[in-house]
Amino acid sequence: MMLLASFNVHAELAPIPVLQHRVTDLTQTLSAQQQSALEQKIAAFEQEKGSQIAVLIIPTTQPEAIEQYSIRVAEAWKIGREKEDDGVLLLVAKDDHKMRIEVGYGLEGAIPDLIAKRVITEIMAPSFKQGDFYGGISKAVDALIGLIAGEQLPAPVNQNGQNSFGDLLPLLLVGGLILGSILRAVFGDFFGGILNGGVVAALAWFFGVALLIALILGIVAFILTLIGPSGLGQLGSGSYSGGGGHSDSWSGGGGDFGGGGASGDW
Repeated sequence: MMLLASFNVHAELAPIPVLQHRVTDLTQTLSAQQQSALEQKIAAFEQEKGSQIAVLIIPTTQPEAIEQYSIRVAEAWKIGREKEDDGVLLLVAKDDHKMRIEVGYGLEGAIPDLIAKRVITEIMAPSFKQGDFYGGISKAVDALIGLIAGEQLPAPVNQNGQNSFGDLLPLLLVGGLILGSILRAVFGDFFGGILNGGVVAALAWFFGVALLIALILGIVAFILTLIGPSGLGQLGSGSYSGGGGHSDSWSGGGGDFGGGGASGDW
């Protein structure tokens, strides 16, 4: 019976929403414009610094305390970069009148518990008491950004490589085709292809593309050099799909949390 009761309590825990955006509002507290403004602010900071901040507004964390629910969300979402652990979760449980700032391992020096508590009590709580949830959250995010900005962290690298890869791909394609034609004429199909593939892979890796993707690009360059212009023209006659349907979904980078941060109410 005790085991069954324990299972029932666990089954009734508040669910963790799927992470798709930097700002998740399950209470319709924020307008679309406010949510977009927060998203843009946090995204711009992430691009500049590399650290990730996520905002979650839910009705309640019951039956759990906000600290237990918050760490469950942080562990599930994995906000922040892997190994850097530079993520922050700002959680508001609106019906409970409680909020929490959950700080990743790598930012516990930049955002000590006492400072996180001050952000809650001096910035968020006064605004929330006046019903200004957007103002409180926005100013809290500004404060967190200011604290993280002073921390010495590795330069940001695009999380999944999609944007940088998309920018780099046309350059590598054009350059690889031109270089491939020259090397093919000088060294022949096979050796020209090997040289071209090696150069393309090295350049891709140099510009920050993951090693595996760089090697794949090198192999593609080798094959394209072997095919030559006539074969490439035949390939071009087929349909190409991809890259057009950019998704605005966002995910954590693998950061870890250890319970650092602070909670409060209003």
